[in-house]
Amino acid sequence: MEDSGKALEKFGDLSLVASDDGSRFFSATHDEIRRGDVSDVYFLKTLHVLEAAGLAGTLVEADIHASDDGIFAGAEEAKRLLAGYGVRMRSLKEGDGMSAGETVMQLKGPYSKFCLHETALLGMLASSSGWATAARACVEAAGKNIPVACFASRHLHPAVAPVMERAALIGGCDTASNILGASLAGRDPRGTMPHSFILIVGDTLEASRLYLEHLKEAGPLVSLVDTLNDEALEAVRQAVELGPELYGVRLDTPKERGGVTPELVREVRARLDQAGAPAVKIFVSGGVNPDKIPELAAAGTDAFGVGSYISDANPIDMTLDLKSIAGRPVAKRGRIPGPAVNERLVEVL
Repeated sequence: MEDSGKALEKFGDLSLVASDDGSRFFSATHDEIRRGDVSDVYFLKTLHVLEAAGLAGTLVEADIHASDDGIFAGAEEAKRLLAGYGVRMRSLKEGDGMSAGETVMQLKGPYSKFCLHETALLGMLASSSGWATAARACVEAAGKNIPVACFASRHLHPAVAPVMERAALIGGCDTASNILGASLAGRDPRGTMPHSFILIVGDTLEASRLYLEHLKEAGPLVSLVDTLNDEALEAVRQAVELGPELYGVRLDTPKERGGVTPELVREVRARLDQAGAPAVKIFVSGGVNPDKIPELAAAGTDAFGVGSYISDANPIDMTLDLKSIAGRPVAKRGRIPGPAVNERLVEVL
């Protein structure tokens, strides 16, 4: 169904929402998000009744608070969602730490202007903050001098993978592999090479030579050395044959072979040093998480690629409460009436 361009306003507008036509993906388009199609239906019911009763323009203030400690992210998308609606927005800065129960964002404006967007707004903040928090945990485990790259897009629906990679960058990752995600964050996408490339070529060294021949402008060569042969011996072979053209080797040993262990990293480092290649870096990916990172770093890892630990992060639940109606402090049971005071909030919109 083509986008009608009309925002949902009353319950009968459900007929404007797309149904399955056998060809579209099941993710929402940007227009559908902005129109309110992804809202929980009870917000549309609420808007319908308030409009009919002449109450939709009531001036309100709302607090959004986090359910857990973490790293705050998603404010930029929230800003873009509500831009032009006459809603004032204050929030923490993206990348700031947040505490459980802390008010991370406040909204002020006519309730009708953001009622239908509460679902999307909270989802944007919850998911991005969860991913940013997981990324920060990896970055902190690695320490200041060891970069962490986000390799997590394959574990998520493609419609949201770029959002996740941006959140990982906010959380502190140095690079991201998703082309669109990195580009939207103002970065160049970074990656090494897949096993499929080496399998098709049939030899890791020949694959590295082809990379150097055809992709020099794509960045330094990091050769994936676990595909066909012993990792340590393949690393030495690459270093001896390619010399200074080899920037690094990547270890991504599958779990069927025991995964990448500190012992393996230590052996690869020792054999490279013995072969006169102390400058060759060791990049580790595959099952990396904050618990494994310190030992792998101590064994000689120079950089990490993290996938499912970031993509699998639980969203940090966000809750929106009305705290003021027409200037009068209010709250539902169990909450304190009136907007919370948080001096860390800055004007966003």
